[in-house]
Amino acid sequence: MDGLRFAFGTLTVFPARITRWDRDAARAGMLCAPAAGLAVGLVAAAVGGVLLPLGSGPLVAAVVTVAVPAVLTRGLHLDGLADTADGLGSAKPAEDALRIMKQSDIGPFGVIALVLALLAQVAAVHELYGEGWAHGAVAVVLAATVARLALTHASRQGVPAARPEGLGAIVAATVPVRSATLVTAAVLLLAAGTGLLLSPYDAVHAVLAAGAGLAAAALLLRRCVRRFGGVTGDVFGAVEETAATATLVALTLG
Repeated sequence: MDGLRFAFGTLTVFPARITRWDRDAARAGMLCAPAAGLAVGLVAAAVGGVLLPLGSGPLVAAVVTVAVPAVLTRGLHLDGLADTADGLGSAKPAEDALRIMKQSDIGPFGVIALVLALLAQVAAVHELYGEGWAHGAVAVVLAATVARLALTHASRQGVPAARPEGLGAIVAATVPVRSATLVTAAVLLLAAGTGLLLSPYDAVHAVLAAGAGLAAAALLLRRCVRRFGGVTGDVFGAVEETAATATLVALTLG
């Protein structure tokens, strides 16, 4: 329960009172992160399921569906994406780049990253809703779950924190690699089972899309660790949004 409270309390706006703020609770919380993503994805899919029968059209439904996760996370992950883009694009030493990321304003790299990510997400969900609400709903739930699974991997042992304080410091290097692997296997099995409700092809497609999302997040994580010396709360947000976007785009292919 401490892990679930930690995951929902730090990653969503759902009422969850965090009773412990230590590395043991952080490890459990990051292992439960995909559960928080599953909840966010289900709410987003339900909103789309209400709008489409009312005649909103797939584009409006897609815009609102993409907005739901932003609301349910207070926009923190999108803010992290923007800050990380500014830090990576600054071409300054790690210490200066981290200072740029802590500033409250958003620079040109951050704006570009936000616009492109949101456009890609809306375009992908619109395309999938065009195939029917079920395809769009499965995609939204899968993308939200995989996005939080990417946070589990970003918290695994061997990935240091870039700062001695903040969320990144409390969760960095807390998750054993074996535990992350087991959680990944569970999410992939869930993806295959959910896709199988549509067709055998969709089951395979869902697993491949999840893999694409995790791969994109891993590449960004590796770049950030090399650039900043470790992870921060902003890096976690960027990793999450990257995984979600890549998963949705991959689901439109094929």
